[in-house]
Amino acid sequence: MPSVMTPLSQPCVAPTVAPCSSSADAQHPNDVFGRLFRACEGLPAVRCAVVHPCDADSLGGAIAAAQRGLIVPVLVGPQAKIRAVAKEGGWDLSPWRIVDTEHSHAAADTAVALARAGEVQALMKGSLHTDELMGAVVASATGLRTARRVSHVFVMDVPLYPRMLLVTDAAVNIAPTVREKADIVQNAIELAHVLGVPEPKVAILAAVETVNPDMQATVDAAMLCKMADRGQITGGLIDGPLAFDNAINLEAARTKHIVSPVAGQADILVVPDIEAGNMLAKQLQYLAGADSAGIVLGTRVPIVLTSRADSVRMRLASTAVLKLLAHARSQAATAQVA
Repeated sequence: MPSVMTPLSQPCVAPTVAPCSSSADAQHPNDVFGRLFRACEGLPAVRCAVVHPCDADSLGGAIAAAQRGLIVPVLVGPQAKIRAVAKEGGWDLSPWRIVDTEHSHAAADTAVALARAGEVQALMKGSLHTDELMGAVVASATGLRTARRVSHVFVMDVPLYPRMLLVTDAAVNIAPTVREKADIVQNAIELAHVLGVPEPKVAILAAVETVNPDMQATVDAAMLCKMADRGQITGGLIDGPLAFDNAINLEAARTKHIVSPVAGQADILVVPDIEAGNMLAKQLQYLAGADSAGIVLGTRVPIVLTSRADSVRMRLASTAVLKLLAHARSQAATAQVA
């Protein structure tokens, strides 16, 4: 999938709902989110179904993304509730389509149907439970599944780490098998390509760096590395098992005499299960001051799962990732037809 992370000269236009930049930018020397926003410049907005935007955070986030030129929102949910939230927030909804549904479950089903019909290029979660939206997405007959396993990736800007960091899977797969992990790794590699990393370094995390038959995470890591050797996973450099310190710190890797093109400079961290991933992502956010954007992959269209705890900047960054991915997929589809 082609990269669309080509920075342009003109700055992004800030939304009127809330600014994209903040004093926190000075603490993020890599400016990962800034690079995402600049890469979106010049690309047309993506038509995106916003599913059940019935609170101020979800509706305001969608409006901010629209004002920034990231998406053209299609608001899917109970129209009366959506308009009531807009009235309270002082927002004019006249530029955008509203698809009226009875409740949140119907909103999820309707949004998925719009994506299947090609009327929208992406989905964004509003004020409904993640399980409710993802249930509609993964439905076998009417959902958005592909041959690839559905997975989630956090795109993180960690102030003390000198590169963009992807963490997967911390939100969708509870205890993936090695076969499912292969898809999770491939999804993350292809996202890294879109985000401008042509050959991402992938660290398969475990508690130790050696294979221990009693520790399934180490066995899975070894199998994933061999699958990459045999061309079953492509597009990146993969190594594991690696403990977290050896994956992200060169000195720690040298101390343990680990010789690896990945150790100490990983672009992608692949966690053993959702518990490890959730804890790692939240520790990076709340203890290391990281900002994060998130995206669901392995579906017909990209999906943003927002959290009520997300700042406006983080919501916009997730939408920027969505926009870049949607455009890369469109380019790839056009190239196949040609």
